[in-house]
Amino acid sequence: MSERPDFWDDPQEAQKLMKERQKLEDQMNAIRSLEGDLSDSAELYEMADAEGDDQAKAEILEVLNAAVERAERAELEALLSGEADGNDCYVEIHAGAGGTESQDWAGMLRRMYVRWANAHDMKLEEVEEHVGDEAGIKSATLQIKGENAYGWLKSESGVHRLVRISPFDSNARRHTSFASVWVYPVIDESIEVEIEEKDVRTDTYRSSGAGGQHVNKTDSAVRLTHEPTGIVVACQNGRSQHQNRATAWEMLRARIYELELQKQREAADALESTKSEIGWGHQIRSYVLQPYQMVKDLRTNVETSDTQGVLDGGIDAFLAASLSHSLTSASDTEADA
Repeated sequence: MSERPDFWDDPQEAQKLMKERQKLEDQMNAIRSLEGDLSDSAELYEMADAEGDDQAKAEILEVLNAAVERAERAELEALLSGEADGNDCYVEIHAGAGGTESQDWAGMLRRMYVRWANAHDMKLEEVEEHVGDEAGIKSATLQIKGENAYGWLKSESGVHRLVRISPFDSNARRHTSFASVWVYPVIDESIEVEIEEKDVRTDTYRSSGAGGQHVNKTDSAVRLTHEPTGIVVACQNGRSQHQNRATAWEMLRARIYELELQKQREAADALESTKSEIGWGHQIRSYVLQPYQMVKDLRTNVETSDTQGVLDGGIDAFLAASLSHSLTSASDTEADA
């Protein structure tokens, strides 16, 4: 960089290049780490085998298995080449029809994504929340900040279905509940999104939920409705209406940008499928807790009986399968063309 004295003349382009450089350095460091683990493990395994140390051999195999998992994830991350894949993202969760049961399910999904973000050392900020009448949430918006946050989570958009014995049913009957998830990227100033102010309706209201002394005292929360598309965003986490309005406009720009991205995609996940009614026939994943334990992704057919692990944030297998599936679909489309 020192060979180009004009490098910082364009700060946005310079930051973009620095980010790309850091990404490449991280990838190279990951490769070197895997190579080192492989080389060291091979030598240690030979020594343990010569000495007949079965316990040491088993431990080395565990290290190798972990390295294989890291290599597979790194391979997928290297393929996250979409325009916004490397960006932070917003995750919106909305309870479907069904009152308390669906609101509790929406709250469980929010917890799942919070756990996933924490497990991957990503930062998390709650932008908006409407608590449920008795439990859970009616809706919530999270901002997840981390490398490839949008690239990993974009396939989570859709309807999620839960089947369980309802803890809110005194007759202990089995209930089916639905909640929708919408994931869209945080976009920076280098991406231009034009929105006519006359097309946007602004509503203010009193914040709800946890948030400190400023909550529930003024109409500081802001809701924006983009009338041509019907897109609605809301923000209530800021300490002033001005703050919330600015964040809401950022979210609206991001949602409209995501809308344009979806229009450009030739893959099966078209816009209307993710904006469909929250109910039967539109779900992307099914979570069954009774009468048996199973979480199954209906697009990739990946499934697991570890339902608690999934609800605790263990969704990597589903994310990886969706990414591989979308890349395969894209390759097939290009081949057909």
